[in-house]
Amino acid sequence: MLLREIRNIFHSELDTLYSKDEVTSFFYILTAHYFELERFALVFEPNLVIDKDQETILFNALSQLKMEKPIQYITGIAHFMDMDFKVNEHVLIPRPETEELVRWILEDKAGVDTNIHILDMGTGSGCIPISLAKNLPNAHVKALDISPKALLVAKENAAVQGVKIDFQLADIFDYHTDNVQRFDLIVSNPPYVREQEKSNMQKNVLCNEPGLALFVPDDDALKYYRAIVHFATRNLNQNGSLYLEINQYLGEETKQLLVQNKFKNVELRKDLYGNHRMLKGIKK
Repeated sequence: MLLREIRNIFHSELDTLYSKDEVTSFFYILTAHYFELERFALVFEPNLVIDKDQETILFNALSQLKMEKPIQYITGIAHFMDMDFKVNEHVLIPRPETEELVRWILEDKAGVDTNIHILDMGTGSGCIPISLAKNLPNAHVKALDISPKALLVAKENAAVQGVKIDFQLADIFDYHTDNVQRFDLIVSNPPYVREQEKSNMQKNVLCNEPGLALFVPDDDALKYYRAIVHFATRNLNQNGSLYLEINQYLGEETKQLLVQNKFKNVELRKDLYGNHRMLKGIKK
C-alpha cells in the first residue's frame, strides 16, 4: 500500500478528533519511530510503498489514536530536555511546564559548584532527576516514588541516559532520612489536580495517565505540598532550595505555605502559557 494513502486515511479517521496539524504530526512521529523515515520522505518518494507488516503497525496505532490514547504511550517515548524518555501507563508523560521547572533550577545553578545533594520527591519517569544529573554531573541525586512500576521505568531511563540516581521506593507522607543526611536542593512535581478540575481535562489524560500521580481531594488539595514542605524544613541544608511544580489555581495558597514555614525569597513564576506553575523558596 502507498504510504501517502495511509496518511490520507489517518486524516479521514482522525481530523474530527484532532486538528489537521496534530494528525499530520502523529503520522510522521509514527513513521519516524517505526520505520526511521524522515518527515520529507514522501516529498522525494511520493509513491513509497510499505509492506503488510508495516501497514499493520500503522493501523494499530491509528486505532489507539481513535480511542484518544496519547501518542507518547503508543510509541513508548516522550521527549524532554533534548532527551527521549521511556513512558508507559505507570508514569505521567513529561510536559513542557516541568521542563521549565528544570531549566529554572539549572539557571540558578549555572556557575555554581555542582557537588550538591538533590532529592526529587515523586519521580515518575525520572525526567526531573535524570535531567538534573545529566546537566550537573557532580551532583548526588536521589529520587523516590510510591509506585514500584514507575521506578522500573525511571531506572531504565537513567540507565539509557548514563546517569547514576539513587532511586528509592517510598511514600512522600512517610519518608524519613537519617539525621545525618541533608539536601541542598529538593524538587517535586506532586499530584495537584483537584477532583473538581476533571471536567476541564482532556479525555486522553483522564483515561490513560495514572490517577495516582494526578489527583488530590477537593477539600485537601495541598496535602502533598504540606508533607513536602514539612520534610524540607527538616532536611534541607541552611539556604537550601525548594522547587515545586504547582496547581495554577492555587499559586498564592501554595506560596503562603512556604512563607508560613519560614522560607525566604519565595518566588512564584509563570509558565510559557502564562499560568502560575512554579514555586521556589530558600530555607532560612
